[in-house]
Amino acid sequence: MKIVAVGLGPGAENEMTGRALDALRESDVIVGYETYISLLGSLAEGKTVLTTPMRQEVDRCKLAVEETLKGKTVAVVCSGDAGIYGMAGLLQEVAAEHPQIEIEVVPGVTAATSAAAVLGAPLSHDFAVVSLSDLLTPWETIAKRLKCAAEADFVLCLYNPASRKRVDYLARACAIVGEFRGGDTPCGYARNIGRVGQEHHVLTLRELAAVQADMFTTVIIGNSTTKIIGGRLVTPRGYRGI
Repeated sequence: MKIVAVGLGPGAENEMTGRALDALRESDVIVGYETYISLLGSLAEGKTVLTTPMRQEVDRCKLAVEETLKGKTVAVVCSGDAGIYGMAGLLQEVAAEHPQIEIEVVPGVTAATSAAAVLGAPLSHDFAVVSLSDLLTPWETIAKRLKCAAEADFVLCLYNPASRKRVDYLARACAIVGEFRGGDTPCGYARNIGRVGQEHHVLTLRELAAVQADMFTTVIIGNSTTKIIGGRLVTPRGYRGI
């Protein structure tokens, strides 16, 4: 009995890992959020497909366990990497009462690295990833993490920077970071990476605060060494003699 937690990367088939493609092909059942299932196209053909809406992640994992206990090989899919804000951890919690179920985690290209590739090379040195979603984490905790990472001069990658109910969270984050960095700090954001409507922009921290982001936007805020080279965002690794 096996469940495979599969990270789909940005979503296009050519941006999935070989292991992810193999896991999907070998599965009997695919479980996932409706939006991510829609990205699979022909990869879902001939499979039993079970979907749940957003915020029903626990139910999704329970469905996967139920199907596995029937003797099926199940793939639970999510965007990016299954272990980075993905389903891998929750799946193992939900399946803990069934030690006979083997759980395999298949990594994928997370939004931080796919956004960095689009924007240039902003993550070449130490960086921190923070989600601005307060559905599971209080804003006070998020704000503290932002402050500590900004004070430590990490490049920051922000997931879930805004939603219909959190329209000002990116501006709030920029204000916190702005306590430690100037308004001209190089930044960038990418939206719909690897999908229809992909766009990206390089701009300053001051300009970033006014951006209308959404849940499909990934934001990168540079540190004290980040610069713009040829319109691309670059954080030097620190090699001497350049």
